[in-house]
Amino acid sequence: MPQHQFSSVHVVGTNGKSSVALMIAALLEGHGVSTGACISPHLARWAERVRLRGEEIEPAAFAASVERTALAAEVVDRSLEEGEAVTQFEAATAAGFVALAAARIDVGVIEAGLGGRLDATNVIPSRVTVLTSIGLDHTEWLGETEVKIAAEKLAVLRDNSTLVIGALPSEVEALAERTARERGAILLRAPDDPGEGIELLAPGRFQRRNFALAMTAAEVFLEGLDQGVVREVAGTISIPGRLELVAEDPQTILDVAHNADGAAALAEALPELSGGRPVFACIAILADKDAEAMLRALAPALEHVVLTEVPAERLQASGRPGARSTPVAELEAICERLGLDAERVGEPEAALARARELAAAHGGIALAAGSHYLLGAAWTRRHAQSFSR
Repeated sequence: MPQHQFSSVHVVGTNGKSSVALMIAALLEGHGVSTGACISPHLARWAERVRLRGEEIEPAAFAASVERTALAAEVVDRSLEEGEAVTQFEAATAAGFVALAAARIDVGVIEAGLGGRLDATNVIPSRVTVLTSIGLDHTEWLGETEVKIAAEKLAVLRDNSTLVIGALPSEVEALAERTARERGAILLRAPDDPGEGIELLAPGRFQRRNFALAMTAAEVFLEGLDQGVVREVAGTISIPGRLELVAEDPQTILDVAHNADGAAALAEALPELSGGRPVFACIAILADKDAEAMLRALAPALEHVVLTEVPAERLQASGRPGARSTPVAELEAICERLGLDAERVGEPEAALARARELAAAHGGIALAAGSHYLLGAAWTRRHAQSFSR
C-alpha cells in the first residue's frame, strides 16, 4: 500500500488536470514541502508520468518501481478469474505510487486517469480533491451528460476532506455542493484568476484559471501561502505539451487539446501567441473524440491544416491499446464542411514538418494539436534537436 506512505491531493476533471497537478506540486515544493506528482498520459517516455521534487524521475528509479510493480502484478494475475489481468494503466499507477513512496516525499499530487469512481487512482486517502472542469468527453464510459460525468469524478471525494472547484455548469456545481455535504467535506470555489501581480510563464488564459485552482488547493493544504513564493513559482513553472514553444524559425507550438473544450481554450489563446501571424496546424484526432466539434472550435484561429493519423502501434506503445485515429478522409470532409483549408500527410513527423514548411514560407507559426499521442509521434527528441539547429 505505497499510497499510504505520503499525504495526497487528488486532481480530477475533464481538462486541465496535468497542469493543475504540476502547479500544485510546484507550489507545495516552493513552500518547503517535499512533493511528487503522478500525471498521465505521457508525450514521449513513460517516466514522464512521475515527477519528484519538480523533476522527472531518474530512469533507474523508474525502472526499479516498474520491476517491483510487475512482480506484484504477476501474483495478482494468478488470483484472478480467467481472462482477467492487471491493466497497463493500473500497473503504471501502482508503479508511480511505489516511486513516490521510495523517494520519501511528503505529499503526492495524483491526477486521475479516466473518470474517478472506477479509476486506478481512487485508492489514495486524499486530504484535498480538485475538480478542474467538466465537459463531454469519454461519454461511452462516463455517461452522456455533464452531470453523470461529474458524478463519476466526484466519487473520489473522501469524507471530512476538502473539495476545490472552479467555474462549473450550474447543475454540476449543485452536484458538487451536494456531494461535499454528504461527505462532510468543505467546498471551496477558486477564483477565475490568480490576481494582479501574478505573472505566469505558462501562456494562455486557461492556465491562469488552472493556476488559481492550484493556488486554492495549495493554500488549503498548507493553511496559507507565501505570496513571494507564489509569484516565483508562477514565473518559473512550464507545462509540457500545453502551448509549449519547442522551436523557433518558424515558431512551433505543441498543445495536447484533445476535446472540444480543450480546442476552444487553445483557439482562445492562439491570437495572442501568434500576434496576428497565420497559424498552420498539424492535427490528428482519436476516433473516440468529437472531431467535428474540435475542428469547429479551432477553425477561426487557423489558416491551414495538415491532417494526419497516429499509427496504431504508436498508440499501443503509449498506453492506448485498441485505440485508433480518425481517418484523415473523415477529417478532410469535416474541414471541407467548415470551409477550413486542409491537406493530408500520412505520417505525423512528415505532417508537422509540412506545417513548419508552410509557416516558414508564409511568416506564420506551426502548431501540433488534437491528441497527446500526436505530439509524442511527431516531435521526437531527434527531431527536436534537428529543428533547433
